[in-house]
Amino acid sequence: MLKEVLYDWGGANVWLFHVINNVRGEYLDGFMLTGTRIGSHAFFSVYLAAAFVVALVVVGRALRYDRHIGERLGLVWLGAFAVFSLGYVADGAFLTWIKPFLDFPRPPLALGQASLHVLGEPEFHHSLPSGHASFAMLVGASFWTVAGKAGRPILIAFVLWVGISRVSVGAHFPADVLASWLTALPMVLLARAIVIRCLPGAATSYPPVPSTDGLSARHPSC
Repeated sequence: MLKEVLYDWGGANVWLFHVINNVRGEYLDGFMLTGTRIGSHAFFSVYLAAAFVVALVVVGRALRYDRHIGERLGLVWLGAFAVFSLGYVADGAFLTWIKPFLDFPRPPLALGQASLHVLGEPEFHHSLPSGHASFAMLVGASFWTVAGKAGRPILIAFVLWVGISRVSVGAHFPADVLASWLTALPMVLLARAIVIRCLPGAATSYPPVPSTDGLSARHPSC
């Protein structure tokens, strides 16, 4: 009964899966495959390195503008790196345990391969939760504080892209994706609380606002 309500959604989970999975097209399929590939945990070091390069540019420019603002901003970025790293370890450990423990069938096994479209190698077990969608949320939530107004819509689009792609390629049900987002986000928040405890200067968001005395920087609360 609990599974029927929380996972099956009274049949809406399978219905929504077919709605998304039945939308096909050459370019759309390629777009969804790309979303699946970039959502792999294997790209952790790539995202970390890319964020580090962005931080070097952003913090470097801030230091040239105002040393105090640059230093504060550097702490915010350092906190984001720490949250991303801690969250990655915690999320990986959780997924390694929960996926085989629950062992929910993936769409090809639950519905039959003839009733859906599968892009790539079909998978049959450990559907709940989605590791790709979980990692996408980890990326988006970890770097939310440093993304700014311009970057946050990109992070949201990234999380949605990866999550929807997992349904489109036939690897997961929508409930798997939603569960991944709902488990990954608290892990990031917990990691952030730990980082803030150790590094109080990371408890702010980008961009910093200069104070009236010009000697320090005031940051809006996250």
